[in-house]
Amino acid sequence: MSTDDKMGKRRRSALRGRQLEPAVLSELRDLIGDERVDSSLRHRDRLIEHLHALQDADGYLSMPRLRALAAFMNLPMAAIYETATFYAHFDVIHDEQTPPPDITLRVCDSLSCQLAGAEALHQALSEGADPEAVRVLRAPCMGRCDTAPVVEVGHHHVCHANAENVGAAVEQGQIQPEEIQWQGLADYRSAGGYGLLADCHEGRVSVESLAKELEHAGLRGLGGAGFPTFRKWQAVRAEPGPRYAVINADEGEPGTFKDRYYLERAPHVFLEGALVSAWAVEAKALYIYLRDEYPGLHRVLKEAIAELESAEIVEQGFVILRRGAGAYICGEESALIESLEGKPGKPRHRPPFVAQKGLFGQPTLVNNVETVYWIPRIHAQGADWFASQGRHGRKGLRSFSVSGRVARPGVHVAPAGITLNELIEEYCGGMAEGHRLLAYLPGGASGGILPASKADIPLDFDTLQEHGCFIGSAAVIVLSDQDDLQAAAANLLGFFADESCGQCTPCRVGTEKMLTLLERDTWDEQTLQQLAKVMADASICGLGQAAPNPVLSLLRDFRSELASQKLIAKG
Repeated sequence: MSTDDKMGKRRRSALRGRQLEPAVLSELRDLIGDERVDSSLRHRDRLIEHLHALQDADGYLSMPRLRALAAFMNLPMAAIYETATFYAHFDVIHDEQTPPPDITLRVCDSLSCQLAGAEALHQALSEGADPEAVRVLRAPCMGRCDTAPVVEVGHHHVCHANAENVGAAVEQGQIQPEEIQWQGLADYRSAGGYGLLADCHEGRVSVESLAKELEHAGLRGLGGAGFPTFRKWQAVRAEPGPRYAVINADEGEPGTFKDRYYLERAPHVFLEGALVSAWAVEAKALYIYLRDEYPGLHRVLKEAIAELESAEIVEQGFVILRRGAGAYICGEESALIESLEGKPGKPRHRPPFVAQKGLFGQPTLVNNVETVYWIPRIHAQGADWFASQGRHGRKGLRSFSVSGRVARPGVHVAPAGITLNELIEEYCGGMAEGHRLLAYLPGGASGGILPASKADIPLDFDTLQEHGCFIGSAAVIVLSDQDDLQAAAANLLGFFADESCGQCTPCRVGTEKMLTLLERDTWDEQTLQQLAKVMADASICGLGQAAPNPVLSLLRDFRSELASQKLIAKG
């Protein structure tokens, strides 16, 4: 008799924890593929794509499916669960929970949509919906600020939304992405498209000559940081290979939609610029990280890449398209790299920089969509053409995403260095009827807020810092005398609090605390200033460092307005 039997202990007849259901694993293989045949399906960087496949099939992620996926990929369940719960677009349903309704309405609550009445619309939709058939959620910016307010019905976006047209979309079953008309490969090549790429591969254009051309044109990174494009190439090329190229198409900054504008209209211009960039750093592969809020563009890019492969312009599998999953933080390049590797999108400590140690630990070139879009155009029309477009001593063209209180919101391609007054009058048709300019955000949620008295400052890199702001991705949101500055600041801080990855305390706690202080009837100015300094000095990445900018802007340039609302003391 064993010792356990003598002591009367019961032997465990099964393993600890909830066990894998073989039938669920079989269903998973039918949906994703058989990892026993294709081992690449088990690579960690495929995890988020697999989660998307499950979410698309069921409308949510069940725990049995996640347990099966853990076995499928030979990963700990904790790693699967951590990644699935990090991203807003994955609905993880625990065993005891009821799955969500078949239809989900996501009401954008970004600042531009708030100005257009999103709060009242959310309330109306919530009151009118059958909770067993439809759920109504708030969602961050969807990249359609020029048609605010916006509601996503399934994967279909209803622009200029109201209760009636949203209800009609639900009744008619309009839940699939919109059809996008785009220029195909044949038409693009007939106009000279991919000529630059061919010249690069065949030796008629060298990396050095093209880099000098871009330097002369003054092309800089147009995702926000503004780092000279040619210098990025040099930094990555200086590192030993293999190297990778990554395109950041995850524009999540509230007020930004320029990348969508270019991808919808000219995907092959973008792809040629991206492929030239990959050639310049001798990349092993080119990854495109597309935000999940653009499901129609996922189809467009997938088809455009297939065209390139069929025409043997690129090798099969060289261009790899990946979907984001609803995390603003993945716009930060190291967080984007983490996401591409199948992990939660949390920024890395630097150094090393991604140009030294990026995707899969290798040197990586990360560019924005608009940046590479301009490369074939600059080469075709000349560096002098691009550089001469600036105004007020600046060089080049900028794509301004303009929303808010203007007559014609949208993407307006204008000279770098144009002022807000010029932009509104020459490109936006003036202010919206009945509105007078009060303030504007020159660079989206994180770029700060400037008063109407500073609407004659040239809008470009290096021109706004002395005013406590920056242009970033040139997302311009215009506020009028009919708008509440306190509500605007609270909206922006609410966004940052929701989108903080939670990795560092200054950002995780600081954004929540600052939002609480802003919602009070009277602001504690000293505490706000101290909190802003801690966040700027100690946060790991730009989200926490820039989150206080809207508040600091109001305290600096709008003291009389705040005093009139009794938020701060006069003087």
